[in-house]
Amino acid sequence: MCGIIGVLGKHEAAPILIEALKRLEYRGYDSAGIATVNGGRLDRRRAVGKLVNLSDILVHDPLAGKAGIGHTRWATHGAPTVDNAHPHQAGRVAVVHNGIIENYRELRAELAEAGIEPCTETDTETVALLTQHYMAEGAGPVEAAFRALDRLEGAFALAFLFEGEDDLIVAARKGSPLAIGHGDGEMFIGSDAIALAPLTDRITYLEEGDRAVIRRSGAEIFDAAGRPANREIRRVEIDSARVDKGGHRHFMAKEIAEQPTVIAESIRHYLPAGGDSVILPDTDLDFAAVDRLTMVACGTAFYACLTAKYWFEQLARLPVEVDIASEFRYREPPIPARSLALFVSQSGETADTLAALRYCAGKADRILSVVNVPESSIARESDLALQIHAGPEIGVASTKAFTCQLAVLLMLALKAAADRGTLSADQLADHAAALRGLPSVLNAALDQNDAIRSAAGRLAQSRDMLFLGRGLMYPLALEGALKLKEISYIHAEAYASGELKHGPIALIDDQMPVVVFAPRDRLFDKTVSNMQEVMARKGKVILVSDADGIAEAAEGLWAGIHMPHVHESLAPIVYAVPAQLLAYHTAVAKGTDVDQPRNLAKSVTVE
Repeated sequence: MCGIIGVLGKHEAAPILIEALKRLEYRGYDSAGIATVNGGRLDRRRAVGKLVNLSDILVHDPLAGKAGIGHTRWATHGAPTVDNAHPHQAGRVAVVHNGIIENYRELRAELAEAGIEPCTETDTETVALLTQHYMAEGAGPVEAAFRALDRLEGAFALAFLFEGEDDLIVAARKGSPLAIGHGDGEMFIGSDAIALAPLTDRITYLEEGDRAVIRRSGAEIFDAAGRPANREIRRVEIDSARVDKGGHRHFMAKEIAEQPTVIAESIRHYLPAGGDSVILPDTDLDFAAVDRLTMVACGTAFYACLTAKYWFEQLARLPVEVDIASEFRYREPPIPARSLALFVSQSGETADTLAALRYCAGKADRILSVVNVPESSIARESDLALQIHAGPEIGVASTKAFTCQLAVLLMLALKAAADRGTLSADQLADHAAALRGLPSVLNAALDQNDAIRSAAGRLAQSRDMLFLGRGLMYPLALEGALKLKEISYIHAEAYASGELKHGPIALIDDQMPVVVFAPRDRLFDKTVSNMQEVMARKGKVILVSDADGIAEAAEGLWAGIHMPHVHESLAPIVYAVPAQLLAYHTAVAKGTDVDQPRNLAKSVTVE
């Protein structure tokens, strides 16, 4: 969500802050701002909308200084306005914040009794007001910031900048990620390593409850109990070539096209050449000792878990429960003995998923995670973290991370099947061969780009759409509908095909496009029967199937999208490509902001 950057440098901070904020645009935002200290004076510039608006202000009203903080805000408390934009300043302190201060109303009431009133609608301003209040009582900057932190409840990553202090930033994290970058006589902070990539590759990740006093000479870190803490400095390699569009119009288009390559990388890590066994890193995990698997995630990752439920139950005969993280954590379900808990998150920082993980810690026999960021909070707090190797994903709507999650979850299900003896050696070899051939099948699916673009041009005129699928195609239908909603703003719903006649069929008329995912498999005939029910009511059917499937059901189709023949277990991964491309080309035809859709954020680090 919100992006944070901080610089104690040798050069003018404003250009560095703006460039770093551009690298954080993918997180989603609706306003931005920076603050610097120059000649002891604290000043700031803020703007609503895209960063170009802030850049324009800085052209006409520059901001000097070699120490500064910056922020991209995704609105929670208060509308996106200049007054509500970060940094928030109160007297001699400026603050940027990612997260939610849950007790800000109580703190505001306390400040009001001291005659201190807010100027904004935000929870963050309260942090600045409280810190300034302590400084007015005689506390120094670090003491005042620490005293304010002691009063805060909720989730936050915070950075403080002080008037008269051009060699000091105070930083803290609780629930929201924050990293410190180490340079040569320079220091940096950022929401993630991508923000810091061109500045340094030496990163320290603050742990839960940490506070840091940062100067150009280094960082002094304290843990949640106030004790000095030694945190590892890691070298993090971010390939800058993978954080640009690579000649594509949008990051989303680039990331869709990258899927054969990144999935090949993911498969290589878990299915070594020359063998049919899935190898997990540094673990003695044996699924034969597991009676139940609980899977928890949010959004697209939740649909990856729904897909994996079919794999674990059909291939490994392992009972699976799948939960939305925000419901799971408050439902507080019992965790039986011999249970494994598995958490899926692209960022590894999803607030609800992390909270659910912490609920399961000490209850489940083991905590597993499937993440794209190996240094993330979810990865660090898991007994075993499986990296999906998708590389940086900048587009807000997940594409390559979703398919890499699916690939890793399928390989984990095959590992479970091998451990539990539910598949023969020949069957395991068949799945392994199919996985190794997956990248070429994905390339064949991508070859249908022009046909999908043509169909999407017709969809762009629609106000509503339905997606249908059976079996493994049902979670994919949910994902297809989500993708379309996210970036084209067309209302879309998804149903298991067999549920159509239990209510949703009432929506069908001659204006309703219906996308049907139906590879020519053992469920194909039943899906086609449901599709015929749609066409009988003049619904506009787009059938996504292989050549045999489209040939069999061609009569009456509004459009057909040809997919390659594919091993049944791999169909959700391959059919994700047309789901993504339909959403992408529909959004392009409508002229929406594909990479940064309205109201959405890439990494949801608040509840």
